[in-house]
Amino acid sequence: MQWLDLPHVHRAQGSVCLPGSKSISNRILLLSALAKGTTTVSSLLESDDTERMLNALQQLGVSVFRAEDGSFLVTGCNGKFPAKEAELFLGNAGTAFRPLTAVLALMQGHYRLSGVPRMHERPIGDLVDALTQIGAEITYLGQQGFPPLEIHPAVIHPGAIYINGNISSQFLSGLLMALPLTGEPASIIVNGTLISQPYVALTIAQMARFGVQVKQEGWQSFALAGGQIYRSPGKITVEGDASSASYFLAAGAISGGPVRVEGVGSESCQGDVRFVEALEAMGANIRMGSDWVESSAPVSRTLKAIDFDCNHIPDAAMTLATTALFAQGTTTLKNIASWRVKETDRITAMSTELRKLGASVEAGEDFLRITPPDKQLSDNAIINTYDDHRMAMCFSLVSFGAPVRINDPGCVAKTFPDYFEKFASITHA
Repeated sequence: MQWLDLPHVHRAQGSVCLPGSKSISNRILLLSALAKGTTTVSSLLESDDTERMLNALQQLGVSVFRAEDGSFLVTGCNGKFPAKEAELFLGNAGTAFRPLTAVLALMQGHYRLSGVPRMHERPIGDLVDALTQIGAEITYLGQQGFPPLEIHPAVIHPGAIYINGNISSQFLSGLLMALPLTGEPASIIVNGTLISQPYVALTIAQMARFGVQVKQEGWQSFALAGGQIYRSPGKITVEGDASSASYFLAAGAISGGPVRVEGVGSESCQGDVRFVEALEAMGANIRMGSDWVESSAPVSRTLKAIDFDCNHIPDAAMTLATTALFAQGTTTLKNIASWRVKETDRITAMSTELRKLGASVEAGEDFLRITPPDKQLSDNAIINTYDDHRMAMCFSLVSFGAPVRINDPGCVAKTFPDYFEKFASITHA
């Protein structure tokens, strides 16, 4: 489908069962593959990104079996992939490319990692530099500092690693997941402020489920004791995706509600569940249980603009940009520099598409300032999505103000293949 026309709708109400978290799914798949024993993974997200990880693990010799109930049985390799040579194509899946780079650098094998053209524009130099500090041998096959990569067998000498924290938290997450494979003590020191801290906390929590502990001092120092190995927990369930929840919760806040998402709630280990704090600041009514969240519009039916630091919700923050179209005043989203190295340059893309709707937008290196149009949103705008799943999902919210065309709606397959069907199920004319 080249495009999808969304009619003008006036109310959202209903409930949605969320797909599994992409971030948790790919972390659990990798840790299951590295563990001793077989892990049964339930509620795994089935999407392009997880398919990339599954295919890569199978190429590396890991046994993955899908049971009749939809769960996946992953037989771990006890820290050593059977395949010592492989060429892996990882699409645009950062949650697969970055951690696999770190793990394979320690595997004493010969590997090539590549992706789609956009993946080759996403920086990886800080991770490669960190790995070379302990002896890894990695060659850039294109532009210096960017994929594709070639990894060579190397003698690894674990010790203190220094890494910059201002580009992507996936670099630190990859190092943390890889270093226990050496069996030696290791430490990581972060230079500067670590962005997207909740995603590192998520990594550490998943590692603990597989028996490996990380000691940290704030967000600057992380230590791993020697002699730790990953052990299968037996059975593990992936919770719903908190980033995906944001679109439905925003819909309820914009257009009345209530809208309930099931699969994520107050007990979630995902940082993006804090998206509800931003909605509450805008005036939305939020109710929350252990594994569900519900949103509805303010009594006044009008949201108010906010000035919000988005460091802890980098993905869900994108939803605030389109929600701001329905708020009174100017909304400022700060600390979003990581948007520039995602599936597209999201600050530029978001600015371009918001302006099509009549919004006034000011963009900087790490902020976005959005003022909605004085009157209604521009009718029948055509939104480009830049092969970015979150652009497509964010701009579906425009339909609460005007009919809109979404180009390349199929890009949502990266994390949420049936998103538009779920969105239609809670929207009403």
